[in-house]
Amino acid sequence: MTTIQRLLGALAALMIAASATAHSAPSPAAALNVVLVHGVLVDGSSWRGVYDVLARDGYRVSIVQEPLTGFDEDVAATKRVLDQQDGPVILVGHSYGGSIITAAGIDPKVKALVYVAALQPDVGEASGEVAPPMPSVRGDLKPTKDGFVFLDPAKFATDFGADLPKGLAEFMAHSQMPVSGAAFHAKLTAVAWHDRPSYAIIAAQDRALNPEIAWRMAKRAGSKVTEIEASHAVHISHPRAVAQVIETAARD
Repeated sequence: MTTIQRLLGALAALMIAASATAHSAPSPAAALNVVLVHGVLVDGSSWRGVYDVLARDGYRVSIVQEPLTGFDEDVAATKRVLDQQDGPVILVGHSYGGSIITAAGIDPKVKALVYVAALQPDVGEASGEVAPPMPSVRGDLKPTKDGFVFLDPAKFATDFGADLPKGLAEFMAHSQMPVSGAAFHAKLTAVAWHDRPSYAIIAAQDRALNPEIAWRMAKRAGSKVTEIEASHAVHISHPRAVAQVIETAARD
């Protein structure tokens, strides 16, 4: 074998190795944009862990800050962020945020939906009807004089985030964003999962959203389901696992 042949052989081996490495590394596909929508009692900062993973993996991530003052206002806040996106979007919602992405997801930019311990209502259904509070939590919800709802701070960790660090759960319990009770009575008139692929993460230890109801909604929508042993705050306690499902939606 001549020196030139040996050089060509070595070069070919390097190219094959580089190609294998490129194909094994995670990389964003066509949907580079991810929009995250929070649920009740928390704000967009609850997505920080998921945001960090997605950003490191090359995705452009935007977080909606819904006012939680009413269903229409929350959908409008989400559409406002979708309007700023350049290219296809993976739209992600947690908890009540699932109802928001179901309505706002009809935007033509939205390529797929990801439901994270989230509601998946159909046309004519309201959030409060499709998944009423579990009996163990119902008595812990505290209404205000002007029609908003808090969760009893003493019960927040147990009901919302039993797998969160104690200090974090206590802070979240005392920094809640109350939600308008009327938001749970608004009936959907358009549903994005009818004609878009959807993915559902079900938290097996969820005390806020009955996992059986979550499974039923996901099967009805034809969602690809991932179950995680976690509380309702699965996106906070297991950010990497949640991000992996979002990235799968983007690559698919």
